[in-house]
Amino acid sequence: MNSQQTPAPARRPIRELPDELISQIAAGEVVERPASVVRELVDNAMDAGARSITLRLMGGGTRLISVEDDGGGIAPDELATALKRHATSKIGNLDDLESVMTMGFRGEALAAINSVSELTLLSRMDGQPTAFALDGRTGEIRPAARAVGTTVEVKELFFSTPARRKFLKSDSTELAHCIEAVRRHALARPDVGFAIWHEGKLVEQWRVHPGAAGLEQRLADVLGEDFVAQSIAVAYHAGPLKVIGRAGLPDAARSRPDHQFAYVNGRFVRDKVVMHGARSAYEDVLHGHKQPAYALFMQIDPTLVDVNVHPTKIEVRFRDSRAVHQAVRHAIENALAAPRAHLLTDAPSAADSAFDLKAPAPKALPESANWQQGGMAFERPGASSFSAPSFKPADFVRPRVDGDRAMADLKALWNPPERSEDLSAQEARPAAWPAPFAAKDDSFKVAGSSKGVDTPPPLPEGDWPLGRAIAQLHGVYILAENKQGLVVVDMHAAHERIVYERLKNQLNATSSDGPRIASQPLLIPATFAANPSEVATAEACAEALEQLGLEISPLSAKTLAVRAVPTSLAQGDAVELARSVLAELAQHDASTVVQRAQNEILATMACHGAVRANRRLTLDEMNALLRQMEETERSDQCNHGRPTWRQMGMRDLDALFLRGR
Repeated sequence: MNSQQTPAPARRPIRELPDELISQIAAGEVVERPASVVRELVDNAMDAGARSITLRLMGGGTRLISVEDDGGGIAPDELATALKRHATSKIGNLDDLESVMTMGFRGEALAAINSVSELTLLSRMDGQPTAFALDGRTGEIRPAARAVGTTVEVKELFFSTPARRKFLKSDSTELAHCIEAVRRHALARPDVGFAIWHEGKLVEQWRVHPGAAGLEQRLADVLGEDFVAQSIAVAYHAGPLKVIGRAGLPDAARSRPDHQFAYVNGRFVRDKVVMHGARSAYEDVLHGHKQPAYALFMQIDPTLVDVNVHPTKIEVRFRDSRAVHQAVRHAIENALAAPRAHLLTDAPSAADSAFDLKAPAPKALPESANWQQGGMAFERPGASSFSAPSFKPADFVRPRVDGDRAMADLKALWNPPERSEDLSAQEARPAAWPAPFAAKDDSFKVAGSSKGVDTPPPLPEGDWPLGRAIAQLHGVYILAENKQGLVVVDMHAAHERIVYERLKNQLNATSSDGPRIASQPLLIPATFAANPSEVATAEACAEALEQLGLEISPLSAKTLAVRAVPTSLAQGDAVELARSVLAELAQHDASTVVQRAQNEILATMACHGAVRANRRLTLDEMNALLRQMEETERSDQCNHGRPTWRQMGMRDLDALFLRGR
């Protein structure tokens, strides 16, 4: 039986594609939907120096997209050139591309949009007697009436590619995407006013907010007053990188990641390094699978970030992604570390005073300097020096750690509690409570020591953020009175966080040669089959692994051996830990994997060591717990992300009893 053979296809000669087809191919990358057109045109308007941008839509952007600005305009003899592929005024050579600071730079957007729509370009420069309009189809230029600035009209999007148009959603869906595209621009530019009209009706408007407070007001306008009220200011400097913005409180976490905005030099990005760094900062305080809300604005020397990665320019590549990851993580961690009880006193924080988007972008370090961040360094030749930051993480309230006292406290905490039948006898004598809850007198002294522990000076009684304890409810909650009203504290959750933070402080004590996690060699190395990526990562990152307390070496081209693990994780699964660290190290900062595993152990220890429910406390003990909460980082959430205290203001209490009605 003879099998039929498929005939070879006829050979076609290699030839150049026509310009129109090339533009339509580029349009498939740049123009996905009407929102893509809106993003590109608003980019151009902001690059032109516009202070007012108006977007007019019809049919969700499929029938009409019109972007009007009051920027510098385009010269009449440059209108036709503006519609050609790779024609731009923003870059001229490779150096310009590597240090680009404008929103657009490719020179492809207008040509791509013109190939799949009916485009009209209307512009007037300052000093010209009239404006000029260019028809994108015919190339005809005619005089027209317009003030200084530019208007780009895009009609019948995808009329020349009907198959693409069939993939668009309903008008309301496309309108929502267009509004979101402008919303992302509006968040980063409070000095620019935006207005969106659809079918002749004004659907969104954001007015200009100049000055240092403009960004916070724009965040309130775009994301809502609730976001600003339920977030805390972020301000952090790390070498040539500056991070400012606002991070949502753990209590305000959402079920979807729809309030996560990150910007690099004013450009909205969806970068996995930044997103992972932000998420890791919430690991210790977020409950369940909730998603944090944040708006972060990063300023970095443009030569240290590559924006020429994706046609939509929504992805970037950092020269040192690990340093950026650490900076984002520490920026949010430091903002969330300060106990929020201190916010009740209305005292301004260092982050609030540094919340300024208008500050110039940081420059790279001089040739003789290195950027030390997260154990890694790189050099940047030939750039101006970066001034010392005015903000330091230590500006936040942070308790001083005394090792002797901490160990004495932990030993006392892990003693078996008194039986419930002895509670009546306990009331008749002074309570033998562990040191964290002892009154602030000689009982704070460690056994065998003649000097007391260095503690922050106590606030006057009337200024205690968490107030003065007045009662204990069912052996579970502490009721306290402060200036605002009533404070309810979950005593077990609060004590659990206090013990947990002290354990972490002991574990993270820094040695003379820098942070390094103690390791324990394995008697029998744990071997496992590894893929080429894991082997390459283990060889390239041996020093980073050593800092994490891990020793992983190759046995063959496809086998790795784990020879040492962190001391605190010696009883865990060495192979699983090694795989997790290598996978994380290939993408992000692997220290989070080790810290996460260590913190799980410490959290379990703290949970067992914390005071249990139904244990009765004296008023002195309750007040001592409140003072410890005011001094402990992240004391607003327990180790599992649940809140440790709640404030009920006088208005809330009056409303319960209908007072004043």
